[in-house]
Amino acid sequence: MTRRSAILLLTATATGAAQSLSPGKARGIPMASVAIEVYSDFQCPACKALHEETLRPLVADYVDKGKVYLIHRDFPLPVHAYAREAACLACAAGRVGKYELVADTLFAHQASWSKDGKVEDVVSRVLPAADAKKVLALAKTPEILAEVERDAQKARDAKLQQTPTMILTHKSKTYPVSGVVTYPILRRFIDQLLTQ
Repeated sequence: MTRRSAILLLTATATGAAQSLSPGKARGIPMASVAIEVYSDFQCPACKALHEETLRPLVADYVDKGKVYLIHRDFPLPVHAYAREAACLACAAGRVGKYELVADTLFAHQASWSKDGKVEDVVSRVLPAADAKKVLALAKTPEILAEVERDAQKARDAKLQQTPTMILTHKSKTYPVSGVVTYPILRRFIDQLLTQ
């Protein structure tokens, strides 16, 4: 494969991945040297830790600087009663430009809504009333339900066994990494990939 055809293939793959997502679920430049797909469950404590302790500095140091393209994928596990509802609300929030706000809020308040099931209340509190009304309605639409299911099916097709799981892609090679990875370890791995 020539370098030009490899670039065209990567562009098509990145563009196709981004097109199947709600706005906000992908961040960075699709042509970045490293792509990271994060499969997570909003009700998973390990996913919360990865989101808050690893992905936040990753966004600041690599994603926003054009070195990494970050894609969030929903993989709500059946063992978590409210995970699918949370995923649908986050995807719906993406349609009104509030994906990151809602995802951050869901993880920040995971302990409360995981116990009482009041996921909609947590989301509604951080959105303006008009946006909250749209998000709550959109979250129940077949399009949003199908989007969450597409992500979950991608995870099953990749034979993922747990959340969180990150799949790093660099120069057509993939590197699946399961569990919580600390930011210093992830940073070292990305820096190693970027020097290849």
